[in-house]
Amino acid sequence: MNRVIFNTILISFLLLGACKKKQPPASPEIPVNLYQVKLQTVLYYDKYPSTTQALSQVSLLAQIQGAITGIFFKEGSYVTKGQKLYEIDRSIYEANYNAAIANLKVSQGTLVQSQQDADRYDYLNKYNAVAKQLYDHAIITLQNSKSQVKSAEEAVKTAKTNLNYAVITAPFSGTIGLSQVKLGNVVTVGSTILNTISTDDPMAVDFIINEKQLPKFEKLQEVKDQVRDSLFTILLPDNSLYTYPGKISVIDRAVDSQTGSITVRLVFPNSKHYLRVGMSCVVRVHNQDTQPQLVLPNKSVVEQMGEYFVFVAKDSLVNNPKAGADSAKNKVQTLVAHQKKVMVGQTVGPNVVIKSGINDGDRIVVDGLQSLHDGSKITTANKVPPSAGGKGR
Repeated sequence: MNRVIFNTILISFLLLGACKKKQPPASPEIPVNLYQVKLQTVLYYDKYPSTTQALSQVSLLAQIQGAITGIFFKEGSYVTKGQKLYEIDRSIYEANYNAAIANLKVSQGTLVQSQQDADRYDYLNKYNAVAKQLYDHAIITLQNSKSQVKSAEEAVKTAKTNLNYAVITAPFSGTIGLSQVKLGNVVTVGSTILNTISTDDPMAVDFIINEKQLPKFEKLQEVKDQVRDSLFTILLPDNSLYTYPGKISVIDRAVDSQTGSITVRLVFPNSKHYLRVGMSCVVRVHNQDTQPQLVLPNKSVVEQMGEYFVFVAKDSLVNNPKAGADSAKNKVQTLVAHQKKVMVGQTVGPNVVIKSGINDGDRIVVDGLQSLHDGSKITTANKVPPSAGGKGR
């Protein structure tokens, strides 16, 4: 019995000693790094996906039917206006043309004869030396002969046109593509595409903007005498910068009512033919806003459900756990992280423009965000190694 009482007293003393040990702080300060916001001038580009287009492009179609008897160009080469490209079998169309010429000559001979007969009967008719009916018939025959000559002349024009269609020439200067037909292929009128020609200097670049941006681009269209570092540049598919700047050529006539968007067309010089029709590029529009803006490291911005937040460090008075409740010194000053919702703008390298939500001079947490929540106590006494931002953007 005495042993039980002794053990009970010993355990009570041990528990009492444990209670007197120093407890760890309930809310330790989280080490962070801070960044003080300052207004600064930012140079950046608004970027838009785009596609290169030819200012002029045409598909070559056969206007007559027949077999291809000649191809007179190198595929993918530059051709000039009027240059001979294809030839369709001419034999039938030459025969039709020669027949039309012969018919014209016959009609012209008949007209001469009819004219002579009409002149003769007209003379005799003045002296009532010929029957009225013969005179009338001569005049009608003359009119018919004149109509036959006109019909024959039109037939000659048609036959000549068809014969000319046997030779297909370039409608304008540009680059020709791969031939869609080979020697001996029979082409059909209006449906067989022989090839495609497109202009390539200058080259058009089309991209789509939201209708809310339309006033901005209408003002940019009025900018004159653009210098080398122009408002408009493009990134090629390999992400390299195209050498030459461009300018606005045209803004489409109407906004798409379904999407609220509109197409803008730029033109770029292309003397070296680096740009090809159908390329996917990125249009860069140089920022024209010269007003200083608030800029933060991208890693300091936290995204939650499509909204963006930062942690602003502020000096605050909090309860001193070492002082009694009635002590006059029960408040101490410490840093506290307050979560603020912000509106982000353009990304500029590792930084992002902040449109609203913070002020010039605010101290923003840039490292150590992983353990923070609104109202967390923080400290800068222990430097935090720079990070990619953890929960940040």
